[in-house]
Amino acid sequence: MAEVIFSAMSGKNDALFGKFEHPIKALIENESNSWEKKKNILDFLFNVEKSNNYAETIIGQSDFDTFQAKGEGQRAENDSVEQTYKKTIEHIEFAKEFTITRKMAADSKMGMGAQMKSKPQAFVRAYHKTKIKLGEWALANAYAANGVFNKATVDLTTGDGLPLFNGAHTYAKKSMKGQTQSNYFYGANQLDSTENFESFLNLAANKMRNFKDENGETMEYTADIVIIPGNRPHLEAIAKKVIGSDRTVGSNENDINIQFGNWSLVVLTGWQTTDDRCIVMSSEANKNLMANMFYNREKLDVRNEVDIHTRNYIWNGYCRFGAGFTTWKHALLMVGGNKPSGSNATDIAQ
Repeated sequence: MAEVIFSAMSGKNDALFGKFEHPIKALIENESNSWEKKKNILDFLFNVEKSNNYAETIIGQSDFDTFQAKGEGQRAENDSVEQTYKKTIEHIEFAKEFTITRKMAADSKMGMGAQMKSKPQAFVRAYHKTKIKLGEWALANAYAANGVFNKATVDLTTGDGLPLFNGAHTYAKKSMKGQTQSNYFYGANQLDSTENFESFLNLAANKMRNFKDENGETMEYTADIVIIPGNRPHLEAIAKKVIGSDRTVGSNENDINIQFGNWSLVVLTGWQTTDDRCIVMSSEANKNLMANMFYNREKLDVRNEVDIHTRNYIWNGYCRFGAGFTTWKHALLMVGGNKPSGSNATDIAQ
C-alpha cells in the first residue's frame, strides 16, 4: 500500500474480532487505492512533496542583476546573489479512531454488516479529505498571519513574515528598502457582472505580470487560474460565462472575448464567504517559485486493538503532513467591494 501502513494488531488474539482483521484491512486498502487514482485540488494548486524531516525549510535567493556595459580592458562589475527569505513549514500530527462494539461484532452472524463495512471506508475518506481541506483552508484564510485548522494553529505567512495576501509585502534586498508591493486588492463592482469581471481579469493579469523580483525587475508571470468560493452562485455563473465564452458576453458588437481559453476555474467548496471574492494565480509561478507547498511527512499508520475496559474493537489512524507558503508572487486576492475592515488591501484600479 502506498498511502497506508498497517502495524501489528493485538486484536487477532481475540477469537471474536480476529476474523474481521483482514476484511477490514482489505476495505481500507481498496478505498485508499481508489483515492490515490484520483487527481484532487492539492495536485492542481499546491506543490506536493514528500518529507523525511520534522519540518521543511526553503531558502530563496535573488537573481543576478542584468549585465552592465564596460570599457575596453576594464574589469566587469562584480555581482552576487543574496538570501531573500527563509521559510519553515512544520508538519502537523493528525489522528482518528473508529470503533466496532463487541455487541455489533457478536451479532454479525453472516460476516460483516453494512455498518461495519462503512466505517473503515469512511475512515480512509476522512484521511484524504483532511489533506484536501487543509490546503483549501490555508488558501482561503491566508489574508491572516495564522489560523486554527482542526485544533492546530497553522502559519499562513510567507518568507517576508507577512500573510500570503497583504498590501505591503517588503523586499529582502537592502537596495530596495522602504519599497513595498501588494497582492491584496479590493474594488467596488469589480466582480458583479460579466463586463466588470472580464475587465477585472485583465487588471489582475496585468498586476501579476508586473510583480517585481528582489532586484525590482518585472517577473512577467502569466495568471491562468481563478479560484472562487463554493457558496457564491452568482459569481460562479459570471466567471463561467466570461472564461468559457469566445465572444464578449452581452456585447452588441459580438466582440472577441480576450479572456477565453486563458483561464482554469476552480470552485473551492470548503471556502465559504459572505461577499464576492476570488484568488487569481499563476501555475507557472507557483511551480517555479515553489510557492504553495504541501508536505506528506508520515503516511496513514493504522493500528487496532481490543479495549480491555469496553471489549470494543478499536482502529486508530495516525499521520503527519503540513501546508504553507514560501512566497506571495504567484497569487493575488481580490475582494469585490469596499476595503476589508482592518486590512491594508489596495485599490486594484490604482
